[in-house]
Amino acid sequence: MREMRKEQFSDISDKYFKFGTNLNQRDVIGVRKMISGFAKLLYPNGEFTKEEIAEIVTISLELRRRVKEQLKKIGGMEFYDVNFSYIDNETFEEHYVSVPEQGGGKLIPEGISNPGHVYTVSRGKTGMIGVYRLETQVLPGNGKFERTGLGSDREAKEATNTAFNYLKANGRSISNSISTTTKDYIINYQDLNGIGITKYLTLPTLANVLQVCLDSGAKKVLLPITSAAEMGTVPADLMGAFSIIFYSTPQEAVFKALGVE
Repeated sequence: MREMRKEQFSDISDKYFKFGTNLNQRDVIGVRKMISGFAKLLYPNGEFTKEEIAEIVTISLELRRRVKEQLKKIGGMEFYDVNFSYIDNETFEEHYVSVPEQGGGKLIPEGISNPGHVYTVSRGKTGMIGVYRLETQVLPGNGKFERTGLGSDREAKEATNTAFNYLKANGRSISNSISTTTKDYIINYQDLNGIGITKYLTLPTLANVLQVCLDSGAKKVLLPITSAAEMGTVPADLMGAFSIIFYSTPQEAVFKALGVE
């Protein structure tokens, strides 16, 4: 084991892969050291396959990203670039590496969501920013409003009541088919990151929220026009990862989310 310290395995991945653009020099140095250590322990004879190296690279990127995620919580957007990946030298396919406890990298599916499904990003009870999914069902009834997934959180329930009262008062301005007297509404709130339910459906800090959107697989983001003032705090490459759509009223947000002019 002592003699193996003289061997350099840090560049063994270069034959098959290269690192994505989100890794800075310090990240690359740390990842290469872990790759070298794992390779010496698992394949001290220097014989390994592409698949075996891919496994080592994935684990090393995950460990480094975990460090970066903690730095991001401490130091803010200076460490925003946590979306680590590696690129296959043959196929040019880019593989993104997520941190399991962060909830994975594709919480928001690609393409058109199921009717009644809405994804939002907000700050939960723990103070962390996460992804929430709202699943709505509309059934024939007499205007009853039921909520599941909120537990005993009184503030969250009060916030949902406020939202439903807004729908009662303004639903007709969106569509004449909306009725809060002849239909029942059932909404299930899901905390996809396990950070605690929230009473807010707003955007607390734009740059951090957009980073969570990127990590979760979002492609299009609706923002209130009041958030435009914060654009200067968001790194250019993070802004360029989305189609940003601004709205000024909740009604306008509905139309733009549905692609209705």
